[in-house]
Amino acid sequence: MVMERAARMAAGSDSRLDDDDLMKTGMRLAAEFLGRKAPDLAAVLKEQDPTKQPAIRKGMFETLLRNVTLPRDEALKETGSLALQGILSLGSASPISAICTELQQLLEQYNQHKEQTTLQLDDAIRAQLEQQMAKRGGQAAKGSINPAMHPQYKEEIARMLGDLNAQYNQAFDQRKDMIRQYMAQLP
Repeated sequence: MVMERAARMAAGSDSRLDDDDLMKTGMRLAAEFLGRKAPDLAAVLKEQDPTKQPAIRKGMFETLLRNVTLPRDEALKETGSLALQGILSLGSASPISAICTELQQLLEQYNQHKEQTTLQLDDAIRAQLEQQMAKRGGQAAKGSINPAMHPQYKEEIARMLGDLNAQYNQAFDQRKDMIRQYMAQLP
């Protein structure tokens, strides 16, 4: 009985190891797609053994979802957009399509929102400094006041951008979870 139980446990762990290896294969294939070495992720998946496709697809999805992040620069924005294209090619059903559209909109809106936040802070500090100078009887030349030189600027901008990043990260995470839930239902 002990030997039978040990054999069942070994068989179970072998299948988990196989799934882990297949997921890693999927991750590698998705990374190649993001590195522009593979033009069509769905075609690459179809080339795989049909019995192994679910685990490979799961690895692909995980890698792609990890690459949908806050676009702090143009390269991250491009990578996020490419990852969304890969997600769409793997799961082109309407729920995923709608979620990817929302994620793409968030990628586009983030930098605009970040710029607006920074400009608002700059304008508020500039107005405050101009008021202080006017009270002292001085007048600054237009454009001569640099809000970034204010002692509290760095602290305030870090706080504001931290709040903005938290909002966007939460929105990204919610939509990524929705994709994961849908993906879990795929055969």
